[in-house]
Amino acid sequence: MNNLYKQKHQLWLKIVFASFAINDEAIKSKLYDFSQIAFRHLKWIGSDILQKGDDYNYDRDYKSLEKFTSNHELLNDLKSDIIKIQELYDDSILSKRVITDESYLLEFIDTLLKINDQKITAFDMAMKWSDELDEEQTKSLVLFLFEESYKEYELIMVYAYMQARTSNHLHFNVFQDLIDESHFHLKSFGNMMSKLGILTLPRELHEMTYKVKDLDKFVVAGIAEEEAAKEMCKQLSESISNEELSKFFDFINYQENYHIELMKKLL
Repeated sequence: MNNLYKQKHQLWLKIVFASFAINDEAIKSKLYDFSQIAFRHLKWIGSDILQKGDDYNYDRDYKSLEKFTSNHELLNDLKSDIIKIQELYDDSILSKRVITDESYLLEFIDTLLKINDQKITAFDMAMKWSDELDEEQTKSLVLFLFEESYKEYELIMVYAYMQARTSNHLHFNVFQDLIDESHFHLKSFGNMMSKLGILTLPRELHEMTYKVKDLDKFVVAGIAEEEAAKEMCKQLSESISNEELSKFFDFINYQENYHIELMKKLL
């Protein structure tokens, strides 16, 4: 069962980062929807494992993105992984639901493979946003995105791990809010990395990161990290000469304010 969880974790990552990598907005949107469904699968599989008295972890074999240059290359690779994971499902109601969802995704992929191929630029290391950003501003943006994309992935997984193990209704709801917020941030930062040609997977999580033994200590440290992220957003907003980006980082900055208030509810 833990192998199934690991493979599903990796498949979710592959789908969500495929949605970031592809340039076509309609395809991106549809794949991202499928990635959210895959994350729900992951949650349900994890819950099933815990109910049976077993456990799971966040180990990954899939540690880096293959640098595909076209949609068809990426989609064929994704298709292969979906077909492979279906060998691991049993005949439970949950597995039947997952298989049905994935079969529909396979049909969608097959329709995409029949249309004209498109170039992928998410891995070309161009590091070019617009003529408005100079070299220093671009470097600041790149460093922020590398750090914060990992952080958002980490938060999604850590909060999901704690949510699956809490019987506290308030904590469950706060974890869900924070997971939802981090999904949005990961999507935003992932698409920005793709535009810059620097898309990459977040590094693997060590179990000491998500096996939280002291919730209060974790939350206090988390609030400090949110404060630091706010400051980074504020600095980027003030230093970047692109008005659209500047407004975006102001927007993220104010979202972090509410994240802090949510986290305080856990204390």
